[in-house]
Amino acid sequence: MGRPIKHGSKWRIRPLNENGKRISLTFDTFKEAEYALKKLEAEVHEIRCGFRAPRPLDKTCDELFDYWIKNKVPQKRSGDDDISVIRCHLRPAFGPLLLRNVGVEQVDEYQAKRLHLNKKTINNHLTLLISMLNLAVDLNWLTKRPRIKKPRVTKFSRDYRYLRSDDEIRRFLLAALEENEYVHAFYSVAVYTGMRAGEIAGLRKEDIDFSRRLITVQHSYSGPRKAENVCYVPILDPLLTILERWFIKTPGPLVFPNIAGNMHGESARIFQETLHRVLDRAGFPMSEQNGKLRRYIRFHDLRHTFASHWVMKGGDVFKLQKILGHQSIQMTMRYAHLAPEAFASDYGIFGQSAPGMRNATVIPLSKS
Repeated sequence: MGRPIKHGSKWRIRPLNENGKRISLTFDTFKEAEYALKKLEAEVHEIRCGFRAPRPLDKTCDELFDYWIKNKVPQKRSGDDDISVIRCHLRPAFGPLLLRNVGVEQVDEYQAKRLHLNKKTINNHLTLLISMLNLAVDLNWLTKRPRIKKPRVTKFSRDYRYLRSDDEIRRFLLAALEENEYVHAFYSVAVYTGMRAGEIAGLRKEDIDFSRRLITVQHSYSGPRKAENVCYVPILDPLLTILERWFIKTPGPLVFPNIAGNMHGESARIFQETLHRVLDRAGFPMSEQNGKLRRYIRFHDLRHTFASHWVMKGGDVFKLQKILGHQSIQMTMRYAHLAPEAFASDYGIFGQSAPGMRNATVIPLSKS
């Protein structure tokens, strides 16, 4: 065993780590240096003998993000969402930091700078961060994941917007038709199928079977999906004629190609500028939230429109789960409260009357 050596006004130790690399540390006193040296040499011995896990490597969050995008994103249906969150939020905030330096203080600062975002959005960001930090532990890039407290979000709360009535859907699609037939067909597919933006952008003619009234959802921004992630959407009556007419008019393999004949990207005008014009033409007002004006709906809210109206019109929630491609029924159940007479069959579950009330007179409540 070595000994601490004098180094100016301090004491220095230079032990070998478990990989045979010499490290240098300084301490204020001889006793502190001697204790640290004995501890480090004992740890190295235990690691080499297999009694202790190796110390984590000095990895940054950027390296973890890159690993996740390369190895985990391709396995996920929501991989494009992960890439977007990492690029726009997590990498700018945490990228250069060493993983071991990510703690409560850094996460609190991250949340404090994003108070303008919906709590559910921040919750999703931190859920992704937690998953990646758990992976870092598995990779031995981190000894222990820091405790991250996510903002409280009421379970199954309605954290989405949608076109609330048949009249609103009618106004919206008529305004889209005034824009042009392409926009009308595109938005009609969104309203009457609940497909995501990338799924509509990647929709190919071979995916549509008019004889079976079925759309096979198997393409998105990132390309073809794995077989287990493919889902099937019925072509409902209001959409059938619209889709048949547009199907005949559009050339090439894509149902909705851009001007160049290629697939729309995530920031295409059809998802933003065009939508805003249609909303203005249809007379949908903007509202203020946290001091900022927001549109009546975003493009993704057309998916919520489909799901909400499916349930409101008595559609089966388990079929809806399959159509939307939700992995868990809990995700779909956020729409369940919209079902007509959702609890009608449960009113008598505890019997017809409470004790002492069998012959009581029921007094109607005033509607005034």
